[in-house]
Amino acid sequence: MKRIFLLLLSASVASVSCSGGGSSAGKPGTKGELIPREKTKSFVAERPYGMVAIPAGSFVAGLADYDPTNTPEKANLKTVTVSSFFMDEAETTNAEYRVFINYVRDSIARTMLAEAAGEGGEGGGKGASIGDYAYLAKKEENLTPYQEYLEGQGGREGYDENKRLDWKIPLNWNTSKYPDVEYAEVLESMYLPASSRVGNERILDVSKLKYNYQWGDMDAAIADNERGINYLKSESIAIYPDTTVWVNDFHYAYNEPLFEQYFWHKAYKDYPVVGVTWDQARAYCNFRSKLKTDYNESLKRRKQRPLRFRLPTELEWEYAARGGMQNATYPWGGPYLMDDRGCYLANFKPKRGNYMEDDVKGTYTYTAPVKKFKKNGYGLFDMAGNVAEWTDSGYNNSSYEFSSTLNPSTKDKTDTKKSVRGGSWKDVGYMLMTGARDWERKDSARSYIGFRTVQDIPEAAVKAKRVSR
Repeated sequence: MKRIFLLLLSASVASVSCSGGGSSAGKPGTKGELIPREKTKSFVAERPYGMVAIPAGSFVAGLADYDPTNTPEKANLKTVTVSSFFMDEAETTNAEYRVFINYVRDSIARTMLAEAAGEGGEGGGKGASIGDYAYLAKKEENLTPYQEYLEGQGGREGYDENKRLDWKIPLNWNTSKYPDVEYAEVLESMYLPASSRVGNERILDVSKLKYNYQWGDMDAAIADNERGINYLKSESIAIYPDTTVWVNDFHYAYNEPLFEQYFWHKAYKDYPVVGVTWDQARAYCNFRSKLKTDYNESLKRRKQRPLRFRLPTELEWEYAARGGMQNATYPWGGPYLMDDRGCYLANFKPKRGNYMEDDVKGTYTYTAPVKKFKKNGYGLFDMAGNVAEWTDSGYNNSSYEFSSTLNPSTKDKTDTKKSVRGGSWKDVGYMLMTGARDWERKDSARSYIGFRTVQDIPEAAVKAKRVSR
């Protein structure tokens, strides 16, 4: 009997997993035990379209190479650790930013149409009259108890259920398809008045394109050790890019064609958007978060609220630019700006006065379409050259010194200077180094600064790597 007991004991010990994945004895929900009812299926982070996963890791931040300029932007070397995140594989393009512009334009137009529609009317529900554009609450007959409650309360804080727009009704911007006079009056108010037009050309009044959103100032709340509506900030951002940068950035130069065509012409749809400020880039990030959130909530089986899109921190950007290589001078690793075939590896200014070279393939006078140069080890394009990129971090010469070694960032949102990384089409090769630093005032727009977005990956959603023993 003693021998049998010892054998059973040894068998139970052998069944214990080293990973701790074995379940405890007893059935869930029995005998009054506290057992979570959530599904045990592991969570897998959904990779957003056009983004790649950057694994967590540590690296030596800073410019390890010889610095010929001896500028204060050079930071001392520092080993830091960065958590995993998704990052856009390419810089935000004109076509992508125009989706943002069109959403804001349509939102404003639909709101004005809904106000003018009043209680609605007989339009068939397909945009045959302005009455079809009334608020959803005016057209819905069977309200849920929650909707009835909100209607009695006048809406919840920051959102009025009674003013939900009906996005299923198509908008007609073609003047020949305006359904009625009231509709025409509303939409024409979106354009510049006839007295301000050149050659009687109908041009959208872009000064009206303002994106309104709210965000929580977590840094201030943490500093005060409080939570509440006092830390909820409201923003109203004019989001149309400043197309005059092509003229203002270069005096005594003929760049008028880019001023007139670069943002809206289809020929430039795959080129990186420029002329956006730091605040406009952050507004775009909020819009992208809202777009995904609204979609998840529209599903019959609602998905979990997605993590927000944002600008990368300066050190996240540098870590991603290195492509998994330590001490990488450039995103492709080596110290040279050309490959073995004599082709440049990025879009930059190769020589004094030379923005391109006739005898070298793949060179551009200004910006280049995204993804025209080889991607780095993480699958990211144009982490050097083409356009420099906004980061979320405030700029300081000693940022690397006082920031943390774990996910380092300077968090003060009131900083007027923001870190800009990567170099651009107008910069010399030095600025393309992964450790080279630069800055710009956050309210400035330039013809050589764009951005790309990132999204956090929950640490528990990262698949553990198998360690060989």
